Amino acid sequence: MKTAELNELTPLTIKTENVIHLPGGLLGFERIKKYILLSTPEEAPFLWLQMLDDPNLAFLVVSPCAVAADYQPEISDEDTDYLGLQSPKDALVFNIVTLHPDGHATVNLKGPIVLNRFTLIGKQLVPKNVADYSLSYPLPAAN
Repeated sequence: MKTAELNELTPLTIKTENVIHLPGGLLGFERIKKYILLSTPEEAPFLWLQMLDDPNLAFLVVSPCAVAADYQPEISDEDTDYLGLQSPKDALVFNIVTLHPDGHATVNLKGPIVLNRFTLIGKQLVPKNVADYSLSYPLPAAN
């Protein structure tokens, strides 16, 4: 087991079987291959995709069903094979959230992170129907 630091005060023990492997990394972070998903009830439905080796770097992510009910990215056969997906139910899909300086937030629907829920191997991919989606899909303002 490895210990990840959320901050100086919160060590967290990570089991190897909970580590997400992104062999190709994320766009702009291709060298970073291992991540963990962190959540707190207060931040639901949002989660943090934290780099395992650098606790100071994390991406805010959300399941698209929480923000874009009609989102149905078409995954290529090549990506399906790469991830070992036998059925759509084998996949977990997350999208990266951007928090803008003026306070509004958007979600990248063009580059979802798709994980095999059983192996936790994933890939940030470009769906076949990428033209149907926004790079900056607006999130509604919090109440």
